[in-house]
Amino acid sequence: MSNTQLSFRPIIATPLPEKSRMGFLPAFFGENLMMLSEPLVYHWMTTLSQDYNGGLWNYYTLSNGGFYMAPEQDKRYRVQVEGNYFNGELSADAAGIVATLFGLCELANRTQADRIIDLYYLLRDYAGEHPEAGLIFAAID
Repeated sequence: MSNTQLSFRPIIATPLPEKSRMGFLPAFFGENLMMLSEPLVYHWMTTLSQDYNGGLWNYYTLSNGGFYMAPEQDKRYRVQVEGNYFNGELSADAAGIVATLFGLCELANRTQADRIIDLYYLLRDYAGEHPEAGLIFAAID
């Protein structure tokens, strides 16, 4: 490979099997923060979308070491972010990425933990490769 060629490896999201869910949150957040992290993401989804009214969520691991959560429902959610005037419709997957990013950002601000900050940027990197990247970034910026 010449110096002018760049090697690009896409970040792959892998759904977490149901049997692996128990260890998921402790693996990413540790014992101290795991009880705060999941409800925080649900809170952000509720805050950002009036279309969201609870339900099951899927968990995804990312090949770059990150993760995210997304509502299991195969529907689109109207997402509104008052702070930046975003108002758009996102897939459940993209809306989950936005809610997870907001949750990680809040958790990082609360804890100043390098691990949480790293998780935010790992997910943000994946969001840049998502088919709805433009909407995701419009919602979080």
